Amino acid sequence: MNLLFTFGLALVFIGVALAFIAVLLLALRGSGKVSGGGVILLGPFPIVFGSDVKALKAVIALTLILMALAVLFTLEVFRW
Repeated sequence: MNLLFTFGLALVFIGVALAFIAVLLLALRGSGKVSGGGVILLGPFPIVFGSDVKALKAVIALTLILMALAVLFTLEVFRW
């Protein structure tokens, strides 16, 4: 199997496991505050939404990091 495919599949399983563990820990504690947000990128126009300012800042920071990684990955893959 391709190494990149295996790495991607492992990341998906790790992400699902972390989400499951987070939900399980929140349920065991009995109480907690949940906040969240998201970004939809339509070309150069971002649509940002969230439940509070802290979540919005985290989502925007994560989006910038992921965009930079996507650009670096694209430059590396299509390098002549």
